[in-house]
Amino acid sequence: MAKPLSDHDRRKQISVRGIAGLGDVVEIKKSFNRHLHFTLVKDRNVATPRDYYFALAHTVRDHLVGRWIRTQQYYYEKDPKRVYYLSLEFYMGRTLQNTMINLGLQNACDEAIYQVRIRKYLQPLRHLHTLHCSGGACFLDSLATLGLAAYGYGIRYEFGIFNQKISSGWQVEEADDWLRYGNPWEKARPEYMLPVHFYGRVEHTEEGPKWVDTQVVLAMPYDTPVPGYKNNTVNTMRLWSAKAPNDFQLQKFNVGDYIQAVLDRNLAENISRVLYPNDNFFEGKELRLKQEYFVVAATLQDIIRRFKSSKFGCRDPVRTSYESFPDKVAIQLNDTHPALAIPELMRILVDVEKVSWEKAWEITSKTCAYTNHTVLPEALERWPVYMFEKLLPRHLEIIYEINHRHLDRIAALYPGDNERLRRMSLIEEGDPKRINMAHLCVVGSHAVNGVARIHSEIVKSTVFKDFHDVEPEKFQNKTNGITPRRWLLLCNPGLADIIAEKIGEEFMTDLFQLKKLLDYIDNEVFIRDVAKVKQENKQKLAAYLEKEYKVKINPESIFDIQVKRIHEYKRQLLNCLHIITYYNRIKKEPNKKFVPRTIMIGGKAAPGYHMAKMIIKLITSVAAVVNNDPVVGDRLKVIFLENYRVSLAEKVIPAADLSEQISTAGTEASGTGNMKFMLNGALTIGTMDGANVEMAEEAGEENLFIFGMRVDDVEAMDRKGYNAQEYYDRLPELRQVMDQIRTGFFSPQKPELFKDIVNMLMNHDRFKVFADYEAYISCQEKVNELYKNPKEWTKKVIRNIAASGKFSSDRTISEYAREIWGVEPSAVKIPPPNEPRD
Repeated sequence: MAKPLSDHDRRKQISVRGIAGLGDVVEIKKSFNRHLHFTLVKDRNVATPRDYYFALAHTVRDHLVGRWIRTQQYYYEKDPKRVYYLSLEFYMGRTLQNTMINLGLQNACDEAIYQVRIRKYLQPLRHLHTLHCSGGACFLDSLATLGLAAYGYGIRYEFGIFNQKISSGWQVEEADDWLRYGNPWEKARPEYMLPVHFYGRVEHTEEGPKWVDTQVVLAMPYDTPVPGYKNNTVNTMRLWSAKAPNDFQLQKFNVGDYIQAVLDRNLAENISRVLYPNDNFFEGKELRLKQEYFVVAATLQDIIRRFKSSKFGCRDPVRTSYESFPDKVAIQLNDTHPALAIPELMRILVDVEKVSWEKAWEITSKTCAYTNHTVLPEALERWPVYMFEKLLPRHLEIIYEINHRHLDRIAALYPGDNERLRRMSLIEEGDPKRINMAHLCVVGSHAVNGVARIHSEIVKSTVFKDFHDVEPEKFQNKTNGITPRRWLLLCNPGLADIIAEKIGEEFMTDLFQLKKLLDYIDNEVFIRDVAKVKQENKQKLAAYLEKEYKVKINPESIFDIQVKRIHEYKRQLLNCLHIITYYNRIKKEPNKKFVPRTIMIGGKAAPGYHMAKMIIKLITSVAAVVNNDPVVGDRLKVIFLENYRVSLAEKVIPAADLSEQISTAGTEASGTGNMKFMLNGALTIGTMDGANVEMAEEAGEENLFIFGMRVDDVEAMDRKGYNAQEYYDRLPELRQVMDQIRTGFFSPQKPELFKDIVNMLMNHDRFKVFADYEAYISCQEKVNELYKNPKEWTKKVIRNIAASGKFSSDRTISEYAREIWGVEPSAVKIPPPNEPRD
């Protein structure tokens, strides 16, 4: 078989049609050598791969900075409405290639690197600065590409989500010290450092309430440029880092304990130390509440400073009236984590700026909008009142006042309905009393959205039903999306290339153009090209996995992939039951012809989530048995992908044949992995949940492998009661699988090892794994049947790619812009720095 083209050669092909842009190679080489010269220290004349990486990053950054400054000048001159996207979960990295693509420098840089013969040194550093993509990263890319004056705000975590090591089949967490070698993309801005207050008490004076005797922590901003795709717009992501003020714990100096006072500075600086790794689970730790207030307090001061001094270069207030605030500022709360923006904006307006309560509330609710990300009750934030009393006493008063006025309004609408008041209150009675942050977000925002149509409907009919009854116009849907720049052009240049050959390059900024591929559905050459690109990607991944995991992989097998956080609702266990069932079938009829499969499962378990960690151990134990059974051979292989992250996703997703999206209907808000797989030519096996529903609608249900209960079926089963024993008794294959897990077939040294999993599945499985087992197994048989017919399989793949236009984050952000923020995307191309402005 011909050796697959390297990504470098692919990009050279693409650049012929200009997708990757051909800049001045000579200029880049000169700039690269200059940066390399300054990177090397005097006593060292041998460059390390890291030196090469930083020299290249700084070379690319040079092209960014002029555009960045010019974009910000442009915003100050035009004074557009600015959008502020607040999230506690983006920290950026893997920025190099993305930036080269968006600036149109990809090919020039590739060629320059090729010419200076350092390509092989840069390969090992492809993983540098891993990006945690929480939707935020895709959204920032789209906001810049659509020419919107937007800012991402978050925390500059010193340690990102942990690195996952698998040791003897168990997950072990290691700190992700992602800033150890510095970050070439960020720019510290100490001149914009701001104070954030905690603790203290409230004094009620004649001038109004005063929050006094507080402890101050400083918020130091670090800015990262976010370039749009070939439009010279460069927006800003500003992340805050906590610094102790110099007079922190000064009283200790006076008793001579200077050393202890300096050491105690760590207490303040811990705020931005680490990202909480819990996914869909609320952990009520004081440090987490501090993080949430820290990012909100610093960000709002910044927003108000920018609002007041909108003229370029002007630091003095230009605006003193807040009347126009909602016309100039939109704040999007990504989940409930930045919910404190609502009481904090009220505090600033009422206590500091002396705006009346009614006016301040109107301004706040017109400015803020809230995106809900989950319907799982254990994930909703409910903070104990006593914690607020200690940490944020003034905010507690404000929340009580908001609640009082809110409940007065509900009582007037529904006289005597005390049960409704209890359900709708922001304060939940109990021991301890708690503040329901989702209720605060709904009451304090002018728009509330879910992230897929089915999720938004569930939000209206269950989680926030009472609120929807009162203000139905507030509720919207904004189906998630992904950026085609990173998730097609960057990670799958081979596919981008053959698509561009057929339909031109406009699909990069208008993904709906992919519909044109339907004209080639019966084109033999195109079918062959799509299959060939997939096969090349599979060979590349197989070679990588063989090196990393020492498992021989059959590149002709179905690459069946489930990668996402490990959680009971995502049902990695259902996948595991299928693996064991397939294994048992091969063992039972070893001479029968089976369609070969390589099943890959990857994802991190929250460190305190026992069941998720047991699921990983079960998968690795099953893999150990399956992969070492000579009877099975290369017909079935199982790999647990260690430390799943974006740099690994960029290898795995382009190589996938089958994408597993098998959550219990009604539990996954949207998912974006499902969209990445669809765009890259994998077929989906999935339930009617999250964005799968809309994917099936766009591509035609017959072009996905849809199985299992729908939301109505799940609700009906909840009413009737789910009985796992019934399925165990009725389905011999399921019974065999469960007996093997129970009796230690996969854990002979410790037969009892998986008793918690067995007990959960048999007696208290909220996510009804057995109820979908039979449908899932028979759906997997359909997958095998179709895979035997490569041409028909590839036709379905093309139909899926052609239907994935809706799932661009450009479409998502355009909808947010028009329907929530009241701004219009702009196609204006800001002149580059080397051209004079009008």
